[in-house]
Amino acid sequence: MLIFRLLILLALVAATALRAESPTQQRVLDAIKSPDLSVVHLWAPWCSNCQAELRSGGWLKTVKDNPHVKFYFVSVWNDGEDGRAMLQKFQIADQSNVVVLADPGPRKGENKIKQFGGMPLSWIPTTWIYKGGDLRYALNYGEVRFPVLQQFLEDSKSEWSHKSEPSIGSQ
Repeated sequence: MLIFRLLILLALVAATALRAESPTQQRVLDAIKSPDLSVVHLWAPWCSNCQAELRSGGWLKTVKDNPHVKFYFVSVWNDGEDGRAMLQKFQIADQSNVVVLADPGPRKGENKIKQFGGMPLSWIPTTWIYKGGDLRYALNYGEVRFPVLQQFLEDSKSEWSHKSEPSIGSQ
């Protein structure tokens, strides 16, 4: 009976460990709780769409134009490499409001992450805007148009919320 209980305990611990967030995900989840705006940009240096965004200069301009916004460039599907060298090439990595991180997961195969911080991840680049822990905008499928991103940042500064309003179904 003792062996059976130990096996159950080990199975529970293993299941919990499988669902645990990586240290990178946990750091981002803690950071986005800030009352300030946070942008989480999931990318990889090998991704041609991500490279095109960097070459356009849009990320550097957006980062510089928004010094009070914290930008988290999280390299995913890149075998734990953070891509800092490429971000430095485009003068992004050394900006004071940029944090460069890497998810430790593999690039390919069944173990490749399919969500980050509880959000689905099926394509890169993916860009999310948060304020006070609330997701304000999600750009999940491809390159960012930087004037649109800037508008989303401006819109996200507002204090709008529908949390206290009754749902349509309760009227």
